[in-house]
Amino acid sequence: MRNGLQKSETIAVAMSGGVDSSTVAAMLRADGHTVVGLTMQLWNQRRLSGHEGMPEQVQGRCCSIDDVYDARRVAETLDIPYYVVNHEERFERDVVRPFVSEYLSGRTPIPCSLCNNHLKFDQLLIVARQIGADRIATGHYARNEFCERRQRWILKRPADKAKDQTYFLFGLTQDQLSRTMFPLGEMSKPEVREQARQKGLNVLAEKPDSQEICFVPGGDYKRFIDAYLADQGEALPDTSGEMVTTSGEVVGRHGGIHNFTVGQRKGLGVATGNPLYVLEIRGDKRQVVVGGGDELLSPSMRVKKLNWVSVPALDAPMRVQSKIRHRHEPAWATIEMAGPDEVLATFDAPQRAVTPGQAAVFYDGDEVVGGGWIA
Repeated sequence: MRNGLQKSETIAVAMSGGVDSSTVAAMLRADGHTVVGLTMQLWNQRRLSGHEGMPEQVQGRCCSIDDVYDARRVAETLDIPYYVVNHEERFERDVVRPFVSEYLSGRTPIPCSLCNNHLKFDQLLIVARQIGADRIATGHYARNEFCERRQRWILKRPADKAKDQTYFLFGLTQDQLSRTMFPLGEMSKPEVREQARQKGLNVLAEKPDSQEICFVPGGDYKRFIDAYLADQGEALPDTSGEMVTTSGEVVGRHGGIHNFTVGQRKGLGVATGNPLYVLEIRGDKRQVVVGGGDELLSPSMRVKKLNWVSVPALDAPMRVQSKIRHRHEPAWATIEMAGPDEVLATFDAPQRAVTPGQAAVFYDGDEVVGGGWIA
């Protein structure tokens, strides 16, 4: 059986309504396990539709109403119990609110990691215990296994490196990893779609992957922030200020620091002879620092709020490959402790657009060593 499963375990499958989690449920059901489908209702997609510029219908993202419908239909096809668990209030508190606050303070958040780390796995495991499930299974492309020598659960990159989702899972604890299964870890996306067809899930077999943040229509986070604050009866705070160079020269003014991210080139509103990029956002001074592309390179970074996976702690400098964005090619670096809950990562070669608020995840080959948040 997969992942050391015993016959006829009860497994709660986190069903998003997509082909991956639906295939997981079908595979486990075919293996003779008692499968229960769980969907987390996190955000009302129509909540901000009345605000200026916000669409009436939201498509192409996870956790939509259409996805809940698809998940329920799969559960009926597989003849398994299915429950929708509403966590909209906590999602807003732990994911949406921090997302807005981070942007308004000049940082660039990554809500998918926040959701996984602080909401999805935590709450799914609680519900799983309540319904008598031994474990949960998800459609993430990742692998986990127990290392007897280290006496630790190890999170590893999947066989299909193009679908690797370990960057978003670095915050999982040992307890969470011990009770979580990733049945797609050894499979490629085409193989998953073929499995869906073989299991009778023909409609979902061709369903495209969700691409956007579930609560930000069209990826327009600026418009979302405006609409969300208006919905809350709050005024958009004035974060306008100066646009300056690294030497302190004022080259213009900007309408708000939340309109910018590190590495941004377009929409700066400053005309010079050479291309300018956002190098830094100084939230306390409401300044946007701009400069040439070569100034975007950073030799090191500081990472805080750490979670260690393959090691219990970092007790000596360690060579790792570091990802600073989901699609970032891992870069060689040396990490060492720089404080009680802080790592200094020094890159072999300077990296472009190291962005405060994003996650940094450290790898040793396929293993996730740990990760944290770029300071």
